[in-house]
This record gives sequence, C-alpha cells and structure tokens, in this order.
Amino acid sequence: MEKRFLGKSGLEVSALGLGCMGLSFGYGPAEDHASAVSFLRGAYERGVTFFDTAEAYGPFANESLLGEALAPFRKEVVIATKFGFRNGRPPEGLDSHPARIRQVAEDALKRLRTDVIDLFYQHRVDPDVPMEDVAGAVKELIWEGKVRHFGLSEAGVASIRKAHAVQPVTALQSEYSLWWREPEQEILPLLEELGIGFVPFSPLGKGFLTGRIDTGTQFSDQDFRKIVPRFAPEALEANQALVVQLEAIAAARQATPAQIALAWLLAQKPWIVPIPGTRSLTRLDENLGGASLVLGADEAGAIDTALAKIDVTGDRYPASMMALVGR
Repeated sequence: MEKRFLGKSGLEVSALGLGCMGLSFGYGPAEDHASAVSFLRGAYERGVTFFDTAEAYGPFANESLLGEALAPFRKEVVIATKFGFRNGRPPEGLDSHPARIRQVAEDALKRLRTDVIDLFYQHRVDPDVPMEDVAGAVKELIWEGKVRHFGLSEAGVASIRKAHAVQPVTALQSEYSLWWREPEQEILPLLEELGIGFVPFSPLGKGFLTGRIDTGTQFSDQDFRKIVPRFAPEALEANQALVVQLEAIAAARQATPAQIALAWLLAQKPWIVPIPGTRSLTRLDENLGGASLVLGADEAGAIDTALAKIDVTGDRYPASMMALVGR
C-alpha cells in the first residue's frame, strides 16, 4: 500500500490506517478474541501499518488486544494510543494531569508489549489542565524514549497552537468525512501552516456513508450510535439524499460508496491518513480499494460540489459529548 507522512514529522504510515475501537468497544459486543487477533494480523498482511487504539477502548482491552496481535511484527507497525480520561473511563470525566499522563504511558507500554509508544494523543482537551502542562508532560516522555510523537484529538485552534509551541504536534485526530466537513474551515489551514498531519476518524460517517444503514437499521444497546442524534430515524431518513448521490458517483467509477468516500478524503491533502474501522476482512479489503482509487482534482471537486448542496441533519454527538470537542 502507498505510504504517507503525517505532516512534517517524518512519521511514515500506510495511506489508510485502522481504527481498532470497534473490536472491543462502542459498536456492540466485543469481537471474539481469537477472531480479533486473526483480523489484526490479516490487516498487517494486507499492508496496513498504522493502528489506532486508546486506554478508554474497553477500557484497556483494546490495547492488550493490539499488544498481542501485533507483537510478531511490532517494529514494522506504528501504534497510536491515547490518554485523557479519569481511570481510562469516559463517564468518569477528563484527567490530563501530568502524573496521570505518565501513568497511562507506563501502563500502555505494558499492555502494548512494547518499549515505546509511536504516537501518544490527548484524547480530549482538559480545560482544568493548561495545554502547556500537557505538552510538557509528553515532551518529557519523548526525552525519556517512552514516546516518539505527540498528538491531539478533537482539539481546537487555540489548543493546537499552545501545544505545538511546547512540543511539536505530529498529528491531529478528529472526525472528518463527506458528512462532517467542519475541519475545512479552520483546522486544515492551521495544520498546513504548522506542518501537522491529519488523521480523520469516522471517515465513513460511522458506517452511514457505506450505504448499508437506513431507517430500518436497529442498533444494540452496546452500540453508541443508538444515542447519536444523526442516527435517529428522522435524521437517517433526511440524510439518505447524501447516500443516494454518493451511490450514483460510485456507480460511475465502478466502485462502492465507501471507496469513493475514502478516495475523496485522500485526495484532499497528501498528509491526511483516514482510519476507518471494521471487524471484517471483506470490508477491510473494500476500504483498501478506496486507497488505490485515485481521484483527479476535477473529479474530487465535482464530488465536493454535488454533496455540498445537501444539508446533513442531526448532531454528530449527544449534547453532553459535544462539550468535549473543539476546545
């Protein structure tokens, strides 16, 4: 698979990474352990070298899963994990105090069966801890050789600038897709200015852009989409217009909607590396097909124009979670 550099950091990864949260958390019951290990190794065999996890996914289970699955080829892959929640549990609130950051790093190293974390993100900005202190704590871990690169997730412009002034930020991870394009307004220009890579999560709109979700889709109580306003029945019905357009564009290229959505993201900037998540090697193969689907500037622009005319209905998070993003 094609490789990309995350900004000017020198960190090289596969053009598509793998969001691993759904193997353990968030999208229904956790995947069978042996099947998940086999799946992760299958992803590596297909050229994926960038794997995204967090202590909060499970919590803790996802890091341990990656540690086991990726151990045979640890030196050939880049593993990103995250700190930022009290005791690793989002319902307990935020905690990015320096002592907690260090503890998360030490524990993650053990679970990941490694001596260094390739990319260490702050999962969400903590308003109770100055960003300079957060960046300083990660800087110390980098000096000690326990972390290679510093990242932020869902951070706003002011937080990114403050962090970058203390410890260069390698990557920002935030939601970005054909149905969530807010990063284009301020975030992408800032990242280009500072030489920071961008890692879009939910590049397929939490599955919606695949065309396989409609008003008849039932989400389990363990699937967080059940409480996301954008997945309420009335929103799904209203947003089908986006999928209809995407399906028409895909048919013209003999591709799937998911492949077009990923190819469009990759065409935006050479330092963008999406991390779609899946549990299926069949779906993974489909996604990887999007990485080899090259869209010219005119074609990407036409997609842009066609879909920009459609207003997407519903917030991407419940109100209680919206307060945690863009700080």
